[in-house]
Amino acid sequence: MQVTAPTDYLLHLADNALVLGQRNAEWCGHGPILEEDIAMSNISLDLIGQARLLYQHVATLKNDGSTEDRLAYFRDAAEFRNYTLLELPHHGPLVGYAVDNRDYATTIVRNFLYSALMALVWEQLQHAHDTQLAAIASKSLKEVRYHLRHSRDWLIRMGDGTEVSHHKAQDALDHLMPYTQEFWRASDFETQAVQNSCGVDMTALQQNWMTLLQEATTEACLDLPSDAGFVTTGKQGVHSEHLSFLLAEMQSLARAHPQGVW
Repeated sequence: MQVTAPTDYLLHLADNALVLGQRNAEWCGHGPILEEDIAMSNISLDLIGQARLLYQHVATLKNDGSTEDRLAYFRDAAEFRNYTLLELPHHGPLVGYAVDNRDYATTIVRNFLYSALMALVWEQLQHAHDTQLAAIASKSLKEVRYHLRHSRDWLIRMGDGTEVSHHKAQDALDHLMPYTQEFWRASDFETQAVQNSCGVDMTALQQNWMTLLQEATTEACLDLPSDAGFVTTGKQGVHSEHLSFLLAEMQSLARAHPQGVW
């Protein structure tokens, strides 16, 4: 009998990739330099490609007429299972919402925090009893290792750079670190996935993840802040206000033309 991961667990992985891919794609045409504009666009494409594979797997398992497009474009915010960290805009809490207020340090720090996690997760999922998920993990691991190297290099460059870049990197790290608590609070679908050998015990990864952070922040001359504070519950469908705005923009064309063929 073939073992498959719970669909909510697969949606969690897919939604993480899609939402962060959409966020990073907002830098297309707005990157601080041309090389970074292209690099961030390619990272976004990698993430959206991972989401597509996972949504296709979910659609096959559901066998109810679902498609990757329907799962991405026709679910509402409460149905998404992504970490709250990934839906936040590209600025800290005290900055206005105008497009011109994008902060590249916030983008880099978030990519580093998430990529460091997923490098560990995908490595473990290569051995999942769900063979399709294992194949997706093997492909995704190669991509996320590049994402981690890219974000780590920029974190160090910013932290150990000018006074301004250092403060921006530190402020971004202080702002985003508390959201990472959600990584370690197991949901029902994660517990079920672990029980049938199709998921990862996240608490077992926490120390290795912290080691990656401590090494990078030390090299970047940054202080690693506490992760204490309110624990977000995005993967359980309770999101910040920002996800609805992100989905409204991302889903608008598909919803305006629901019979469209892309």
